[in-house]
Amino acid sequence: MTRTDGLLTKKFDKLLIANRGEIAMRILRAAHELGIETVAVYSDADRNAPHVRYAHEAYHIGSSPARDSYLVIDKILDVAKKSGAEAVHPGYGFLAERAEFAQACVDAGIVFVGPPAAAIRTMGDKQTARETVTAAGVPVVPGAPVGTDEELIAAGNEIGFPLLVKASAGGGGKGMRPVYEAKDLPDAIAAARREAQAAFGDGTVYLEKMIVDGRHIEIQLLADSHGNTLYLGERECSLQRRHQKLIEESPSFVVDEDLRRRMGEVAVAAAKAVDYVNAGTIEFLVDKEKNFYFLEMNTRLQVEHPVTELVTGVDIVQEMLRIARGRKLRITQDDVQMKGWAIECRINAEDPYNNYLPSTGTITTSRLPTGPGVRVDTGVFPGYEVTPYYDSMISKLICYGETRGEAVLRMRRALTEYRIMGVKTNIPFHQHMMDSHRFLTGQFDTKFVEERFSMNDREATDHLEAAILATLVAHRQGQQASQIMAPGERDTSNWKYLGRWERLRR
Repeated sequence: MTRTDGLLTKKFDKLLIANRGEIAMRILRAAHELGIETVAVYSDADRNAPHVRYAHEAYHIGSSPARDSYLVIDKILDVAKKSGAEAVHPGYGFLAERAEFAQACVDAGIVFVGPPAAAIRTMGDKQTARETVTAAGVPVVPGAPVGTDEELIAAGNEIGFPLLVKASAGGGGKGMRPVYEAKDLPDAIAAARREAQAAFGDGTVYLEKMIVDGRHIEIQLLADSHGNTLYLGERECSLQRRHQKLIEESPSFVVDEDLRRRMGEVAVAAAKAVDYVNAGTIEFLVDKEKNFYFLEMNTRLQVEHPVTELVTGVDIVQEMLRIARGRKLRITQDDVQMKGWAIECRINAEDPYNNYLPSTGTITTSRLPTGPGVRVDTGVFPGYEVTPYYDSMISKLICYGETRGEAVLRMRRALTEYRIMGVKTNIPFHQHMMDSHRFLTGQFDTKFVEERFSMNDREATDHLEAAILATLVAHRQGQQASQIMAPGERDTSNWKYLGRWERLRR
């Protein structure tokens, strides 16, 4: 079935995964469970990667730099034709949000497992996205549209400070500059333009009012080609550094049922405004008064999708494949229920004690944590070489519990079990965060990691005192006291504090 908006959906039996690492493994497993044959692609650096061995077929597409392999559209399509793959899943990163890639797949008669090129194009340009969702009644952060430097400076003085200069194209914090005083605005505009031009080939920037003490909350969407769109609750993504997410959880500590419903309905309206199909995410900024504002739409699968899968029971990757095959959604909005709590830690090859510098080398030991409520999505193994060519994330550690406290306790235990040797990782950062008083009580925002968190400082608060405070905060939020527990020392066993915690929560 081909729709007039350029989206191609049809039943397919062979899928090419245009990606690498843990996300390639995630998609391969979902496809195999549905009985779909799979095709992997790999660069020189990934010749021995797990996704190459796990797929039914694998094809070499170039040298190690992504610009010579995973980012070359013609090479991906050539492999699809050679292998007989009828569909392509882009994963995230690389070509996932390139409208020209989605359109090239459709033009070649290949199903693109994702939204139509038009939706990617509209939502990929931040200024166009703002204008589109505003027309659909979606609240956006006050700001100024693209213009000359002089126009932006005049608009900035009218909006007031602090504000953000943001690149219209791209994401990941590139081409973004915070400005706290009027005198700094001209230099910030010039710097943002240069970075955006270098990163995206487009130096267009615009202005947004900076929301102080805001939280980054996103809504997961699914939409089929038959007009059905629904939301799968929210994810808390405020713990980030340099606009890169580090820890995500679902649900959010600050979102109640009414706010979840309102944000979900607005997210659906934004998706419908661009005739969106397949999985996508609407990102919001939420202020201290729980007003929320549209930030952007990610027209792809998110890194942090597992936390939503665990609390809703919906396999998002399999749903993406079913939607691309032309199927209707198997559930309605009334069927969506969030149960329990899930937390994800991104395990990166970097040194948290040395300004998070990337770490490269050969992994000599990789012992994964296991047990109830523990999931590890990874694409590395002992003997795997971590190179400078790709993102530093080597795995995702996801823990689930009936309450937030249980999820935190399992995450602490899993981090203690996790052993990676040969490269430095940010596991100590996550252990430190799981002990953080402010994390346990939900008192954090998007600036917490950069401005109020240090690997060199240890919280000296008495464990029982911290647990009592956490319990009071949880009560104020309308949650059970058992959702929060006292922090333990990072370098000792967490279990010795369990007895005190159990006595407290009785």
